[in-house]
Amino acid sequence: MVTLKELTHRQDGLGPGHRLCAGCAASIVVRQVLLASDKPVIAANATGCLEVATTIYPYSAWRIPWMHNAFENAAATITGIETMYRALKKQGKYDKDVNFVAFGGDGGTYDIGIQALSGALERGHKFVYVCYDNEAYMNTGIQRSSATPFRASTTTCPAGASIPGKPQHRKDLTAIVAAHNIPYVAQCSPHDWRDVVSKAQKAFAVDGPAFLNIFSPCHRGWRVPMEKALDMARMAVETNFWPLFEIENGKWKITYKPKERVPVVEWLKTQGRYSHIMKPGNEHLIEEFQAEIDEQWDKLLAREGCTV
Repeated sequence: MVTLKELTHRQDGLGPGHRLCAGCAASIVVRQVLLASDKPVIAANATGCLEVATTIYPYSAWRIPWMHNAFENAAATITGIETMYRALKKQGKYDKDVNFVAFGGDGGTYDIGIQALSGALERGHKFVYVCYDNEAYMNTGIQRSSATPFRASTTTCPAGASIPGKPQHRKDLTAIVAAHNIPYVAQCSPHDWRDVVSKAQKAFAVDGPAFLNIFSPCHRGWRVPMEKALDMARMAVETNFWPLFEIENGKWKITYKPKERVPVVEWLKTQGRYSHIMKPGNEHLIEEFQAEIDEQWDKLLAREGCTV
């Protein structure tokens, strides 16, 4: 594990001056991941908040080679670059060691880009895919994605008298990726920089594909104070809503277990997108939400120590 002192001597791959919202966790996620690499990094970036806000023409906040991709093809693009790199090395035309990473939000990963991601994982390219999961299509207006949790209110599934927010539970993308039998998969949270950096180090080091699903609270979409991003991430972990674990060569391991689990209602009531289910008469929705978290946690406990 690289030390904090060592990290302070590495140059950030993402510089200041970008236009991401004050308090956005995405920039924290990117900086933590890039600092974990001890080699030069080439990045691809799916369309989304991160791409739009860091590259407003004619400026760029990126200090590394970076390529913009459509929503659907970040994984295909970065693996194309990685294939070119391997060909050049084989021909003796390039001799440097390089790491490759793709960044995408949940819209560009859980939904639009999942076909390109699945194909890249199946082909076995050596790259890291990072999903910064802010739980909706935040860049285009806070529309629901398949990462949007149960009963959250978004602009395409607003809470009303007939439907109290999104009726479906979120997709378990991390488990879907794990089913590809790749060398390394992990869930992380930016409130714990050691967790992100150590897992990113492992991801960069494996000989093959790696995937990091990193929680990225959005104060605008969740309707929370802008300074609360890391507090929201921490509480999501403490409630088991966002468990921290890794799957290394097929073996599941929970990397953090809360000593005293916090009821999920304590997390929900801090967010404007859940204000509707805090009203009297909606207690059953909170109970259903808690039951789903408990069920998923029990499944994770059963998987620990097992192989895919």
